[in-house]
Amino acid sequence: MKDHKDKGSWTLRYTLLNMAYFAAFCTIHACAAVYLLSHGFTNTQIGALLAIANITSAICQPYIAGIIDRPGWLTNRRFILISVIVILAGSAVLLAAKDAKTVIFIVYVLIYMIQFAYQPMMTALCFEFQKAGCTIYYGLARGMGSAGFAITSIFVGRAIEAKGTDLLPVISIVLMAVSAILIYTFVKPGGEILKATGAEMDEGRGDGSGDLKAHNNIGDFARTYPAFMVFLVATICFFFAHNMINDFMIQIIRNLGGGETELGYANSLQAILELPVMALIGFALAKISSEKLLVFSGLAFFVKILILIFAKGMTGMYISQSFQLFAYAVFIPAAAYYVSFTMEELDQVKGQAYVTSAITIGGVFSNMLSGVILDHLGVRSMLAVGTAVCAAGVIIAFIAMTRLPHHKKKA
Repeated sequence: MKDHKDKGSWTLRYTLLNMAYFAAFCTIHACAAVYLLSHGFTNTQIGALLAIANITSAICQPYIAGIIDRPGWLTNRRFILISVIVILAGSAVLLAAKDAKTVIFIVYVLIYMIQFAYQPMMTALCFEFQKAGCTIYYGLARGMGSAGFAITSIFVGRAIEAKGTDLLPVISIVLMAVSAILIYTFVKPGGEILKATGAEMDEGRGDGSGDLKAHNNIGDFARTYPAFMVFLVATICFFFAHNMINDFMIQIIRNLGGGETELGYANSLQAILELPVMALIGFALAKISSEKLLVFSGLAFFVKILILIFAKGMTGMYISQSFQLFAYAVFIPAAAYYVSFTMEELDQVKGQAYVTSAITIGGVFSNMLSGVILDHLGVRSMLAVGTAVCAAGVIIAFIAMTRLPHHKKKA
């Protein structure tokens, strides 16, 4: 039997899982507007659909994480496997639905929501296995996930121009099938056997942690981690702007004279730039605290959307997307490590879920407003609103990360 501490084996398997996830993220999330527009939805309807999906996801994520944080049958791995199967089935329904808008609306809400819902469990899975002695380089694996997104973006942008958007569910089905195989075989050494009594500590997480307290009540959680809870407000602001760009990128690009091929290039550029930063984030964290990196990433989100207000052509779009190097690429691993460093073990899945929920809520507000502003006032007005919200987020992040306690233990 191979040593479960084998660095190459565990990192490779977790990397493949990330690549499959983010490749599917491209087809389901990044191409949502393209797919829905081609099936007769307006910008306002798309905004409403994505808002519903994001609201549902934001509500579900902390609740599911609270269950996973407790001993029992539902684990990070099992929830991911269930999610993958549901998305696969939903993608198959989309293929069969053709132009049945009501069916497409319901199913797209479901698969969009579920894919967001299991993202924090992907992150928590890594840290869970690390604590069990499996060496996984999170930054490298997450960066390769972005590379998977980038490669898919290049392929998809050209393919849907040639074959149409019905190719997207087909790709999603293939990727979810691959994900199902990967996560089904991703078993912690000696960790998935149920005891005869039916009691099970969640895949080996119950080793002496019984004396620790899980803060499942949001008020208790907020009192224990005040800086984190305020920072979540900043996160909402950052991802209001980030989602505005991503969800309505095709309209921004068309306003700059591009099309679906340029959409693929733009998505690919920002994704491929994430790889080196995420892969090297461990070295950065040895020199700079995760708190400072989170504030820095917020400033980069602001610059990224500000550039688009003044962009005159696709060059401006590509320059803006290049700031992904300092924005999203820094934020995601820095936030993951911040939660891991700051929070008690029984709160860490919830912490990861709260980050993703805040990201999702930012998407909710963006979806609710962006489509309406776009339909009535145009692209630049939409971007101006996003810039103002993101600027507020930078101020809030600075206060949270430099002025508030990160872990306030009871006396």
